[in-house]
Amino acid sequence: MIAIEITSQKIFMNQLLSGDTFDIFLLEEATVKTAATYTIDGYVNREFYDPEELESGIAPYDFMPWADAKALCFQLIKGKRTPLLLKLVLQLKPQQMQSLLDTKSDTTFDPRQLKSLVLTIKYDGTRTILTTATSYHSFVMNKEPDQLWDKAMVQYLTKKGIPFQEL
Repeated sequence: MIAIEITSQKIFMNQLLSGDTFDIFLLEEATVKTAATYTIDGYVNREFYDPEELESGIAPYDFMPWADAKALCFQLIKGKRTPLLLKLVLQLKPQQMQSLLDTKSDTTFDPRQLKSLVLTIKYDGTRTILTTATSYHSFVMNKEPDQLWDKAMVQYLTKKGIPFQEL
């Protein structure tokens, strides 16, 4: 687990809310605090869809893709004032998680133990902090996925031109 402070709010927020940089993630939950506080549970309500829609793959994940949720979050925060709080809990999509794990061929870790790779984004009105985390199905001693995820996140932000500093 690492904490990263974003050093350019403008670049980061533009890529988060307008670009496709974070479309590799699913939205687990969001909290937006402006004049009121809005909470979004990103869990997909499968009962909302017809069986035919589900069979066609309209909702392939347990959580909604960030690409589908970011417009709603943007609507909640746009205006003359910055939000008092924006907190997002994102999970790397399963196929990206698998691709990341596939880059590490000499591992002793069993990938079936890994539940998700998480990125928490918290803007508190003055600064933005990103925190990485790893979720497992059960307790594990091996921390290779944690280290791999931390390193990959730093490389990804660098590749995307997002200025930051590790805390």
